[in-house]
Amino acid sequence: MTPSPNTLLINPTIASRHSARFPLSLLNLSAVLDRAGGSRIIDGNVDRDCVGETLRALERERFDAVGVSVMGGPHVGAAIAVSRAVREHHPRLPIIWGGYFPTLNTDAVLAAPYVDYAIRGQGEASLSELVASLDGHGPALHEIAGLSWKHAHGVTHNPGRPFSRGQLTSLLPYDKLGDPRRYFARTYLGSRTVAHQAALGCRFRCTFCGVAAMFGGATALPPLARFEQELEYLKHTLGADSVQYFDHNFFDREDDMIPLLEVMARFEMPWWCFARTDALLNLSERAWKLVKKSRLRMAFMGAESPDSRMLKAIRKGTRPDQALAVAELCRRMGVIPELSFMVAPPEDTEAQTERTFEFIRDLKRINPDCEIIVYIYTPLPESSLHQKDRGKGRAPPLFDVHGEPVVFPTTPDEWAQPQWVAYACHADAPWLTDTLRRRIHDFVTVLRCRFPTVQDMHASPWAKRGLSAMATWRYRFRKYDRPWELGLANRIVRLRMPQVSGL
Repeated sequence: MTPSPNTLLINPTIASRHSARFPLSLLNLSAVLDRAGGSRIIDGNVDRDCVGETLRALERERFDAVGVSVMGGPHVGAAIAVSRAVREHHPRLPIIWGGYFPTLNTDAVLAAPYVDYAIRGQGEASLSELVASLDGHGPALHEIAGLSWKHAHGVTHNPGRPFSRGQLTSLLPYDKLGDPRRYFARTYLGSRTVAHQAALGCRFRCTFCGVAAMFGGATALPPLARFEQELEYLKHTLGADSVQYFDHNFFDREDDMIPLLEVMARFEMPWWCFARTDALLNLSERAWKLVKKSRLRMAFMGAESPDSRMLKAIRKGTRPDQALAVAELCRRMGVIPELSFMVAPPEDTEAQTERTFEFIRDLKRINPDCEIIVYIYTPLPESSLHQKDRGKGRAPPLFDVHGEPVVFPTTPDEWAQPQWVAYACHADAPWLTDTLRRRIHDFVTVLRCRFPTVQDMHASPWAKRGLSAMATWRYRFRKYDRPWELGLANRIVRLRMPQVSGL
């Protein structure tokens, strides 16, 4: 009797042990693969020797393929390391990359000698079919939607797989992680915060957003029974006391969200989520009652820019006045708005940045509790956009600080270089001058010292108050340049940076 296919799923190290959250993508993949075979998960955020643990697993157990989940940014270098090790020690074992990075940079991924297959978009069905095909019991490679693959004559990109709204009806296989309580985190929300994802996708198509490129504007909500079962398990079986929802756009349509909010209101677990300014502003009184009863504590929203033209150009679909209005609304409702901004766009770079600084000050006047996250605007390459969006409203070409055209990397090793990791993380861009880069850094230093984040559970209250007092005069008089004393003090306090470490 032929053994059923067995797949090793790897989440390369990307976060500190403290910041490790459930590898939800791999749990979903594992649940599907286990229907017709077996799977094992190695999470590099918990198993810190990811490469060593992978090689040991391959020596102890038979696997028919290795699947590596790759987000992009610092995840790429870790994915390269584990893939190279597998190729060196097990040269015949198929290596499959999936996730955001191979979806957005498929040709670059398949240019690497340590990757054989790339899964684009949703991976559950495509990976399951690929593993079955490699085992000799599935469809031919060219029949697998969402698959890109190498062969003797080059690379083939199969047609994309339509978005699937089909959902699992049972719990995720949390037991694959050993003790799931290892993923509890002490956060602003509670002492045992867990990660969860209910809804998938976002119907908006922002030009810089990997979610838009991944899902093409499609969305899916969870079956209500499964959602309630998951919260029951997380709270009453594991003992979680709060939830960080990784839904791409939690408040999409109120009619769809009301049933979910009613379930959450029964569990009353403090929660954090992604949202939109316009969606929160449009919530009815009934919905807000459920939001408050379910104990929403913080909502992350992309305000992006005070410039209406820029918001239209990046296809955000919101207005600057909505960011101001939501700051006031959240103040009244007891929810902390975590608002992100994209400064230093390729055009009108310095002026747009300064206008954003002033807009942030306006928000702080309306609601001092607003959490502010400042990123650099780094648009996706045209080739990374979803197929539906390529060639629409084509953006002007990008030029670096020397006036030369920006040339994007063509291999994973190039994407793993520091300047491109920074680009992928919205931390730097080729068109920034050293002067503007320093200006942004100094403003953010003064801002985060003047208003220390409530998410910081490490720094003591007295240390935060001291930093805030030190930064007050600089913030009040807009003296952002070279805040050396704040930098020195922060070496001792080490304030948490939400844009780097998350909640």
